[in-house]
Amino acid sequence: MDQTEASENASCADNQQERLQKIDPWYISGFVDGEGTFHVSFAKRQDLPQQWAIIPEFHVSQHRDRASVLDEIQKYFDCGTIRDNHRGRANDVTRVLVVRNRRDLLDKILPFFQRYPLRSQKQDDFRTFAEIVTAMERGNHRIPEGFRSIATKAFQMNGGGRYRKRKIEDLF
Repeated sequence: MDQTEASENASCADNQQERLQKIDPWYISGFVDGEGTFHVSFAKRQDLPQQWAIIPEFHVSQHRDRASVLDEIQKYFDCGTIRDNHRGRANDVTRVLVVRNRRDLLDKILPFFQRYPLRSQKQDDFRTFAEIVTAMERGNHRIPEGFRSIATKAFQMNGGGRYRKRKIEDLF
């Protein structure tokens, strides 16, 4: 490799790194407005006071062929994992970035979307999601009234939870 080739390769690598570091936060917000979701799921856990774990999650999905944007978003936030969406489905062709860690949600995801708000109705889901994550940080999910309040809010998100496998009655 001559010096010109080495210089061009280094320049390409520098440009790619610069592009990853300089992803426009408004682009991320717009992308999430179309391809993201704020979701709260529930998992049966006999060892917990309310018998259910509350799992707040931020998701962004994309077709496998264009999933490099998920890598960029993950690098921007410096958190989350990228995996096949709907694991186990042979015909699924999407990937998803998932952020579940409550500290990452509180310190990275919530402040980002407060600074760069969504433009669609999804902003209402974000506000509810932020209330839930904040209430959990205060420990409200550990007492019956707080758990009920969080569950009620969670089931009002994302179109009233029409795609949920569980119903709110299952939790009480």
